[in-house]
Amino acid sequence: MKVFRSPNNPIIKPEDVKPSMYDFEVIGVFNAGVTRFKDEVVLLLRVAERPINKHPDIVLTAIYDVSKGQLIIKEFSKGDPENNFSDPRLIITPKGTYLTSISHLRLARSKDGINFEIEDAPTIRPANDYETFGLEDPRISLIDGTYYINYVGVGHFGVTTCLASTKDFNTFERHGVIFSPDNKDVVLFPERVEGKYYALHRPVSSLFGKQEIWIAESPDLCCWGNHRYLMGPRPNCWDEIKIGASAVPFKIVLGAPYGEQGWLEVYHGVDRNNRYCLGALLLDSQEPWKVIARTEKPIFEPEADYECNGFFGNVVFSCGLLCEDDKLKIYYGAADTVICYAELSLEETIKGLNLFG
Repeated sequence: MKVFRSPNNPIIKPEDVKPSMYDFEVIGVFNAGVTRFKDEVVLLLRVAERPINKHPDIVLTAIYDVSKGQLIIKEFSKGDPENNFSDPRLIITPKGTYLTSISHLRLARSKDGINFEIEDAPTIRPANDYETFGLEDPRISLIDGTYYINYVGVGHFGVTTCLASTKDFNTFERHGVIFSPDNKDVVLFPERVEGKYYALHRPVSSLFGKQEIWIAESPDLCCWGNHRYLMGPRPNCWDEIKIGASAVPFKIVLGAPYGEQGWLEVYHGVDRNNRYCLGALLLDSQEPWKVIARTEKPIFEPEADYECNGFFGNVVFSCGLLCEDDKLKIYYGAADTVICYAELSLEETIKGLNLFG
């Protein structure tokens, strides 16, 4: 698959983002939700930050203290053999697991889709028991004139999916947890199907360790049921370990001789080397729990230096794209460090689904 990467990549770097506190540093800005609002491209960034640390023998991180209504700093000794720092994203201790950073969501706006003005303060920040370790990976779905934002809440209870909404990107209403632990990679379909809302989600089985894509339906976007298995990883393939939805699905017309519509979903898959790539699948337009086709090979994989090297390397991960001018305009996190932009041909992506021969 031919991929055009912006020569401006990375288009947003950690040093472009102002820390939320004077004694914090931004270590990653990635996995942004995207939409168009009026005449601008709007990104809702995941901003990961941590306390500035000048001591080589300790690790500092921040968590949200609900009783105090603010972030507090926790300290972990590198010299304690019971503390495990092998994964740069985690601090594993006998008393529990913590994250090495805490994330919030931050707005950025652009006229041309490449050069963004980033707000100085967090837009949505940790605020309750389900978000004590931060907010992650937002997706934005425009439904009936309202922009619905689902995001991952991380806390002592586990990984949940929460919902917020806005009409103007100035004020936001929170609607609480919509998928209980452990569940993430949720995308909301941008319109109702036969009067029902639909969402793809990714529950995790603690017993069997499976991480597969499911689909659920709802009458109101808050109460979800009729959960159904959609698809799972494939042995000896680029998505053999785990998969999850990435961008909000959108409708396409397949064209002659098919003349049918379907939902195109760009999803992510992980191989045995922890390499994150993007693929595509096609769902039936009226029965979205039916998979019509799926790409055998990735449509986008980490190749550039900024995708292969970073906080967590060999990662391209998208929470949003714009389908315009017969192109997939993908905003993606690279190596869990920066935000980049790439374009793929919609026609080539559809052909990769093996519908045409």
